[in-house]
Amino acid sequence: MNKILKNSWALFLGMSFIMLAYGFQGSLLGVRAVQEKFSLTSTGFMMSGYFVGYFLGAKFITNIIGRVGHIRSFAAFASIASAAILAHSLFVNPLTWFFLRVVTGISMASIYTIAESWLNDRSSNKNRGSVLSIYMVILYGSMGIGMFFLNFSAPENFEPFILISLLMSVALIPILMTKRKAPTFKKIEGMNLKELYKTSPLGMVSALMYGSVQSALFSLLAVYAASMNFTILEISIVTFLLAVSGAISQWPIGKLSDIFDRRKVIIYSTFGSAFFAICAILASRQMYLPEGLATPKTWFYVCVVLFSFLSLPMFAIILAYTNDYIPKEKFVVAGAGLQIVFGLGAMSGPLLCSIFMNIVGINGFWIFLAFFHSLIGFFGIYRMRIREDVQENPDSQFTPMPDSITPVGMELNPQTQPISEPTRSFDEFRKSLEIRLKKMNVFVNLDQSTNAKTSSAINPPTNENKN
Repeated sequence: MNKILKNSWALFLGMSFIMLAYGFQGSLLGVRAVQEKFSLTSTGFMMSGYFVGYFLGAKFITNIIGRVGHIRSFAAFASIASAAILAHSLFVNPLTWFFLRVVTGISMASIYTIAESWLNDRSSNKNRGSVLSIYMVILYGSMGIGMFFLNFSAPENFEPFILISLLMSVALIPILMTKRKAPTFKKIEGMNLKELYKTSPLGMVSALMYGSVQSALFSLLAVYAASMNFTILEISIVTFLLAVSGAISQWPIGKLSDIFDRRKVIIYSTFGSAFFAICAILASRQMYLPEGLATPKTWFYVCVVLFSFLSLPMFAIILAYTNDYIPKEKFVVAGAGLQIVFGLGAMSGPLLCSIFMNIVGINGFWIFLAFFHSLIGFFGIYRMRIREDVQENPDSQFTPMPDSITPVGMELNPQTQPISEPTRSFDEFRKSLEIRLKKMNVFVNLDQSTNAKTSSAINPPTNENKN
């Protein structure tokens, strides 16, 4: 663990600042949209821009990284994200914010790809699980803490936008100051979608629907809470509980999926999520009333925690289930394919959910989540009747995965094909070479320039050798 932190502390520190800014930004824009009296449809359209940009960025960023390198790419896209959030405070309308959210999505997808490919390079077959665990703690923990920055200043002010830009800019410092050599980039291609569906219909359909659920959940929860007369502190609490409870649930839910049929775990988890989404509606009946008349929000918080506990680990379970039907060498490309499908669903989630909320009322937010979770459950029951036998694959095990992981990050899964050990520095290579040459009775001074002459062998050739 100490070695992992020593080798990658700059990257982890930079990503923690990025996620602080990201968690703060999502909640801030949702609350500000309510205060600016954007319509629900306009708000959903605006928030969906992030996932459009994320999908485009994850698909095309690999070419940019291959041309200019990791460090320059990270600096460029972090700067672009920093400028984009400042532009939100200058041009306050849904259409402009949509395009700015697209820019932010492209930037975040690029930053994730760079970070995850960097971690792949620093990982070995022995420690990839530990590296992924630290990465997930930083993602969810920093994002949850960032949501409390809503209390820094009123959302209608420009100071919160400056703070987000400041955090993005500070994230550059540890990355640019590191002495570690950037990794060589390896592009990951996704599995053909037709082949992916043929391999696992439940995996592909679930990933598509779950993308809609997740994007709507993280984009519009703050909008829902603000519309229900939550205070800024209460919005911070509910969004924090969402992120943290989902992170904590990854291991216990995943462990159950390794013990029992994963399809049953998916079905029970998704129907459980739908149930607690309906419970959240019942718990919120009088919360919208003015202070003094509103009912306590304790039971609503409990419902959010239980919903998140069952819902957030589902992408990783879907990934593990898909891996049950493919050989180990295809784990990475199958995961990349699922991430593409997830992204397609995520682009439509906020817009569809906001339209539904506009039709049936603010609690249409939870009805939307319950509906799509139920669809996953019913399709799972149908697939269990079609494919009765569970294919045992000893190489496939549950590994906690953040929903925002890119196709490149799929290699962090400890169950994927082996990867080479981390690249050694030149000093380590030189010492290793000198030791080998000394064993051969040869001394070479590698510190001299390439034109320097090497010393002669200690044991000169004998006359017998000349003959």
